[in-house]
Amino acid sequence: MRMWVASVMLAAGLAAAHAQPPARPQAPARPVKLGVLNDQSGQYADAAGPASVEVVRMAVEDFGGTLLGAPIQVIAADHQNKPDIGSGIARKWYDTEGVDVILDLANSAVALAVSEITREKNKIMIAASVGTSALTNEKCSPNSFQWAYNTYTLARSTAKALMSQGGNEWFFLTADYAFGHALEGDASGVVRQFGGRVLGSARHPFGTNDFSSYLLQAQNSGANVLGLANTGIDVATALRQAHEFGILGRGSPMKAAALLLQITDTHAAGLANAQGLYMSEAFYWDRDEGSRAFGRRFFARVGRMPTMVQAGVYSATLHYLRAVQAAGTAETGAVLARIRSLPVDDFFSRNGHVREDGMHIHDYYLLRVKSPEQSKAPWDYYEVMATVPGEDANIPRAQSKCPLMRKS
Repeated sequence: MRMWVASVMLAAGLAAAHAQPPARPQAPARPVKLGVLNDQSGQYADAAGPASVEVVRMAVEDFGGTLLGAPIQVIAADHQNKPDIGSGIARKWYDTEGVDVILDLANSAVALAVSEITREKNKIMIAASVGTSALTNEKCSPNSFQWAYNTYTLARSTAKALMSQGGNEWFFLTADYAFGHALEGDASGVVRQFGGRVLGSARHPFGTNDFSSYLLQAQNSGANVLGLANTGIDVATALRQAHEFGILGRGSPMKAAALLLQITDTHAAGLANAQGLYMSEAFYWDRDEGSRAFGRRFFARVGRMPTMVQAGVYSATLHYLRAVQAAGTAETGAVLARIRSLPVDDFFSRNGHVREDGMHIHDYYLLRVKSPEQSKAPWDYYEVMATVPGEDANIPRAQSKCPLMRKS
C-alpha cells in the first residue's frame, strides 16, 4: 500500500512538473558602459580627441570585449572645452544612459565640474588628460582619479632641471584658465623653493593666434627662462613665433621650458623650433620595448605616434576593467576600493599604484627635444635625460590639502 501511495505521489509530482511552464531564461547581465568625454574637435583634439576613443576600444579588445558575462560598451562625446556642455553630457550619461565610468576629460575646468557631478551621482571618473593638480589636491573626491600627470608633477621635474643649468629667472607665458594658472603656480613654487626668481607672467586667451605682445613682455623682463604654461596649439604657435622673433634660438640668452608638451605639439612646432626644449612626460613611445610595441599598434590604427595622455587613457581603461573583474561587480563602492588596492603594471606604469587622493603614482621622464640633425626617423623627437620616481614628483603627503590623504 505504501509503495502504491508513493508511486501515485511521484507520478502526480512529475505530471505537475510537466504541467508548469518552462522557467524563463535569466536576463543577461547589464553591459558595463564606458564614456569617453573630451575635446573631439578643438585644440586638444590631437593630444586626446578621437584617438583617445580608439585607445579605449583597444583596451576593451585586449581585455576580451566582455566583463562579468556582459559586453563592454564604449560611447564618446565632445565637450567643446565648455564646462556647462561637459556637465550636461555627464548628467545625461549617468542619469539615463547607464554610464559607469567617464574617461579622459582633456580640460581642467570641465574635469573639475564633472568630478562634482560624479561624486553626487556616486559614479567613477578617471581623468587622463587633465592637468590641474587641484583635482587630486584641494578638490579631491573619493570618486575621481588623475591618471597620467598633473601640473605639479610636470612643473617640479622640469623646473628643477632648468634651475640646475642656471635657469634661475623665469617669465611665464600662461594660458588664462584653470589649467594654465595651476601650471604657472606649481612651477613658480618650485623656482622659488630652489632660490630662483619669477620676473613676471603674461596670460593669454585660449586659442591665441598672435603671441607677439606677450613674447615682447618676456624678452623685456630680462628672464633667462621662458616657462610655457600652456599646451596644444597654443604652445606650438608660441614656440614658432618665439623663434621667428629671435626670442629663442641661436644667439638668444633665453631658454625655454615647456611645462606640458605633447608629442603632437612638438610635431606641429617642428624640431627646428622646439630643439633643445626641456619637458617632463609620463610616457614616450620610444622609451623601451613595451612603449615601442604600443606605439607601433597605435600608429597602425591612427597614423601617428601616441601622446602621453592617449597612452594614459589605455592604461586607465584597462585598470578600471581589471578592478570591476576583481570586485565581481560594477557597483561603485566595490570598484573604487579595487582601483585603489590593485597595483598598476603595464607599458605606461611600471610598479605603479593609486594613492588615497586619487593620484596614480608612477615614474616621469625628463626629456629634451632633439635637433633635426639628431633625429634619425619620423617621430624620433626626444632624448630621455633622466627618470623621476613617482613619489619624488608628486605632491608630498605632508603638503597635500586632500582630506582623503593620510599624512604619514
